[in-house]
Amino acid sequence: MTGFYRDGSCNTGPQDVGLHGVCVIADEAFLAFSSYTGNDLSTPMPEYGFPGIKPGDRWCLCASRWQQALDAGYAPKVVLGASHQTSLKVVALEDLKAHAADLN
Repeated sequence: MTGFYRDGSCNTGPQDVGLHGVCVIADEAFLAFSSYTGNDLSTPMPEYGFPGIKPGDRWCLCASRWQQALDAGYAPKVVLGASHQTSLKVVALEDLKAHAADLN
């Protein structure tokens, strides 16, 4: 279950200091980049109820991590309609739109 509150959405609030508001569609390149930079999202951790993320899965990503991936050339696709607007404090709307999977 994704989201800071593990409610299946990218809701955020005062407790979410990482601002997990960008809904992404994981791909192999992003998952490899994330692991390389110290955030292994692919490996399951059953002790935390975390099944691991596979390419094609949606995940609520920290806005700063998405920006880091963008800067390095590994930004995954974004589902704008499922992302939280507070993410715009960290990332530019134009960049999100350029990687949007849900815009025509």
